Amino acid sequence: MTRHFRTLLDLSKDELVSVLARSAELRSLRGTDAHPRPLAGKSVAVIFDKASTRTRISFEVGIFELGAHPLIIAAKDTQLGRGEPIEDTAKMLSRFCHAAVWRTFGQSRVDALAAAASIPVVNALTDEHHPCQLLADLLTVRDSFDDAWPELRIAWIGDGNNMANSWIHAAGLLGFELRVACPDGYDPSNHTLAEARALGARVKLVRDPREAAEGAHVVTTDVWASMGQESESDARTKAFSRFQVDDALMAVSDRSSIFLHCLPAHRGEEVSASVIDGPRSKVWDEAENRLHSQKALLEYLIAG
Repeated sequence: MTRHFRTLLDLSKDELVSVLARSAELRSLRGTDAHPRPLAGKSVAVIFDKASTRTRISFEVGIFELGAHPLIIAAKDTQLGRGEPIEDTAKMLSRFCHAAVWRTFGQSRVDALAAAASIPVVNALTDEHHPCQLLADLLTVRDSFDDAWPELRIAWIGDGNNMANSWIHAAGLLGFELRVACPDGYDPSNHTLAEARALGARVKLVRDPREAAEGAHVVTTDVWASMGQESESDARTKAFSRFQVDDALMAVSDRSSIFLHCLPAHRGEEVSASVIDGPRSKVWDEAENRLHSQKALLEYLIAG
């Protein structure tokens, strides 16, 4: 059966834990003769409806290091960008490639591609979910706290966006406590909350970022206005003015806490420079871990 990665919930808890462990192994083997090339002779299409830095670099380098050929495709330069049905594109890609990675808009687009494809489809980002980033984030948390997931408290500060939704799914799978602090009107998806709570997720929505960060082992955030929301920038800046992660907020978190941000960041808005550039920040490890975690994911989906 073809396996896809549309959201984190396409993996079981045991599979997620295994992918994270394999990510660390591949990281330790990088640059050595012992690094495996399980995808030698294969090709992976990486399609972009949205511009990217980390997603493109990490997938292109990672696919190459696994032995496969990365095809980097701007959707606007293809028939997909001219209105070809997603289902037709899926069938065509399935004849040429061994997997398809798509950074796009609505989640329904990735779901449609996966439904019609006979090769693995990976969600590299949609408006609703960002599961590949969560793999990197969880690997970064694992580096600091091992696999002590049920003992951890994680705080999401800011917009209830695709990152918040994927953190909620992660809470359902791994069992950590998640506190989500959003302004009124910017909550995460009710459907995502229901999915995670059906798995026993301990998720609490609050309006006070200090309440969310108190005693947290991980404090994480994202930009206030994501790509495509530029017209809302002024309204969002006003709504999120109390939600900056600064030194005062980090001071109420656990003494061993770390700070995460998926990047790009706006210093002085969602995070102060003193935090993102400070000793608790793991954002550069987190960015690098996109490479290792996606390699482990592709190896699992394509090579088994």
